[in-house]
Amino acid sequence: MNIQPMADYIVVQAEEAVSKTASGLYLPGNAQEKPKTAKVVAVGSGVGEVKVGERVIYKNEYEAVNVKVGKEEFTLVYRANIIATVK
Repeated sequence: MNIQPMADYIVVQAEEAVSKTASGLYLPGNAQEKPKTAKVVAVGSGVGEVKVGERVIYKNEYEAVNVKVGKEEFTLVYRANIIATVK
């Protein structure tokens, strides 16, 4: 991956949205819930609490920046928008 975030930014790769309900019904793309959990793939120099490889929950996807590198999509999230890590 060729993205190195600056200062307080974190590069994450969103997890796939759930495409099937618990009862077995398949959801069309526009009805699927947007994922709010993601895997950290790079961190800026000002981020000390989050490490590469962790799963995080982030808020306010409207402030995040989505980028596409090759065939992969990444999201840049400001450190203050990371609200939890998933163990």
